[in-house]
Amino acid sequence: MSDSTATSPGGRPRFLEEAGRQFSSDPATYGSPLDGAAPSHITVEDPPRPSLYKRNTFRGESVKSVSEALRLARAREEQEELLGDGEQADDDGCYPPRKTNDPRTPNPHSSLPIYTTIHKIKRLITAAIDDPYSIEQLKSPRMNVAVIRPLVDHLYDPDDVSTVYCLLVNRIQFLREQSYQAHHQTVNITRANVCELIACRVLRRFDEDHEGREGLLMLANVLVAGFEPFQNAPSTVINDNRHAVHWAVRWRLTRPEYQNMLTALEVAIVSESKNFLSTSACQKIVENVYRGRIIYTPTSFIDILPDHYKNRGISLYDPRKAPYLNQYRLIVPRTRNIIEACQFVVLLILYFLMMVAKADHIGPEHLQFTVYEIIFIVYASGWVLDEIASVCEHGWTVHTENLWSFLDITFVAIFLTYFGIRMHGLTSMDPSIAKLALDVLSMAAPILLPRLAFCLMPENMLFISLRAMMADFTFLTLLAAWCFGGFLLSMRWLSESQEGYNLHSIMTIAKWMLWIWFGLDGTGIQRSAEFHWFLGPTLMITFAFLGNTLFLTILVAMLSNTYTNLAQNATAEIQFRRAVLTFEGVKSDALFAYRPPFNILALLTLLPLKWLLTPRWFHKVNITAVRVLNAPLLFPVSLYERRYLWKRSRYLNPPRRHTWLTMWERFGAHGDLQAVFESEPPQSVVDEMDDVDDILGGDVWDNGYVNALRARRGSRAMSDVSQRVFGRSMSRDPGLGRGPPVNGFRRRSTRDEMTGTDLAEV
Repeated sequence: MSDSTATSPGGRPRFLEEAGRQFSSDPATYGSPLDGAAPSHITVEDPPRPSLYKRNTFRGESVKSVSEALRLARAREEQEELLGDGEQADDDGCYPPRKTNDPRTPNPHSSLPIYTTIHKIKRLITAAIDDPYSIEQLKSPRMNVAVIRPLVDHLYDPDDVSTVYCLLVNRIQFLREQSYQAHHQTVNITRANVCELIACRVLRRFDEDHEGREGLLMLANVLVAGFEPFQNAPSTVINDNRHAVHWAVRWRLTRPEYQNMLTALEVAIVSESKNFLSTSACQKIVENVYRGRIIYTPTSFIDILPDHYKNRGISLYDPRKAPYLNQYRLIVPRTRNIIEACQFVVLLILYFLMMVAKADHIGPEHLQFTVYEIIFIVYASGWVLDEIASVCEHGWTVHTENLWSFLDITFVAIFLTYFGIRMHGLTSMDPSIAKLALDVLSMAAPILLPRLAFCLMPENMLFISLRAMMADFTFLTLLAAWCFGGFLLSMRWLSESQEGYNLHSIMTIAKWMLWIWFGLDGTGIQRSAEFHWFLGPTLMITFAFLGNTLFLTILVAMLSNTYTNLAQNATAEIQFRRAVLTFEGVKSDALFAYRPPFNILALLTLLPLKWLLTPRWFHKVNITAVRVLNAPLLFPVSLYERRYLWKRSRYLNPPRRHTWLTMWERFGAHGDLQAVFESEPPQSVVDEMDDVDDILGGDVWDNGYVNALRARRGSRAMSDVSQRVFGRSMSRDPGLGRGPPVNGFRRRSTRDEMTGTDLAEV
């Protein structure tokens, strides 16, 4: 930011105060009230406001030289390349390598004052924001200079990776407060948005100030390291709030040093901080975690089959040093996403085979199991167990943020209902009940087929908007059914005759109302006179006006607004779903290492052994079983990752495109535009780019900038026409080339025509 646009301690622009001082010091120039001139306004300066202390910031100037830009670009490219020979990983493929043979890595962030930082941020945000502002107003230059940037400078500490976590925790608190404090509702929403905005800025500074692979590890610690809200709090506070810390849901014997811990990425998902999750720094970590370049031991809510004998910190993964049968690669989000898609395809195939082979007529055949039905029940039971373990892994809130979670939960409910009815039919030897079980299971077809489309195209805006619109449609339908229940009761009571005989059942009346509601049939209006010659048609026509006209109009407007809001923030929505898929894909429970239906067998055999064996021997038995059962899968994954894990991909950068479409474009008329970037430039070209900054930094403007470049390249001197054009531009802009160079660029002075003040532009 230039000096003319800086602010004074009083909060006013500095160039306005300088103009006021010039007016008071030179009254002859600007006119004086004693000389008959117009009296000037009397200004009272604001009392000096204390500015926040800037600490430990390594942020440089916003204008970078060419060499600086190239160096930062190379540093970003290093984060996408394989570890060098001087950066050796250990025998588990983890970098930095472990220092001891202890299987459990201590928490490197146990000394951070999380509790103090959370409350300090809450006090700062509450004192800084006392009026409601929109997102656009918070991002304006005035708010950025007056509020956002001072808070970022004060809170950013390169040695404290918990700042982002504490900011997002405060965002959740402000969003919770706005729900029961109506008179401060908009202010608390603004404070929550400020927390998210500052978290984005702090995360970006971590990304800018730390380069290379060490910077990638630092950024990963900010997002996926576990922190506890009461960490390093006074003992009195811990004793008073001990009952509030995940009561009775933790397995106290699993990981006592990592209990009650959450990551900044999880808190961002729970608080729906979509702007934060869509930042480039956050997406960099999400992409590396998704592909398995960054590995860590995740925190979990409940582990059904816990195996935490080994606990590694956040590390970079080198597949060349890791064993070929590395069972931990089964919980990599990309690998697990492919495995889950294959598991669902198998479930869908078994479902269709069972439904096609079922008996058509009610009889003794329904009391017998077919081969396909037995296979489907066993496999679907393992699939349902995997789904239940996913809900327990990170909690209900995170799991429901998944795009197809409502479809999976619906299928689980249908399968459990089918299984219960099927077992009841077998015990009672009633073929009609067994037939009813198959009828209930047939209701899963509308769930399974869309689920496959959701799985194959998870980033399609149609499916993302469909999920949100289904939630709005369900809520509005239940609310309308509740309100229109009075019409149903009124017609039911009108249908009673004087002798107490009911002319029409309540189900028949409800059917007529439903047809009128969706405009399918008008039978209810025609037969409403049977209730009462006047009151019956009056009630039915009133319901038709309210239900068919008003309700559907509100529904269409509501769904259109939902889709418009999602379409306007399509990039943020897609990246939010990608972050949810990545975070939920990193599993801690050992049960996820077994494919259905082997997970049922593992639960029945290994869970009792958990209480009989020591943690070391239970870990050995578990990894042996996992490697034996998954050897056909682990070996190809290891071979693929040794060659392609750290290879830069040109086809997976957002927006993602199909490989066949990109290959087709190479044969077009503009194929060279893509081919020029496919190979790295030679060293001679790189040297030429590195020397550009030396040319710009020298005193070459008087002799001609273009001549200096041509002299370096060995070209002929500037032509007369070019000299005349360049000289004419110098004469039109005499400020060009004056003053000392700033980061290799000359300063060019301009004048603001509206305010009459001089501004500096680089």
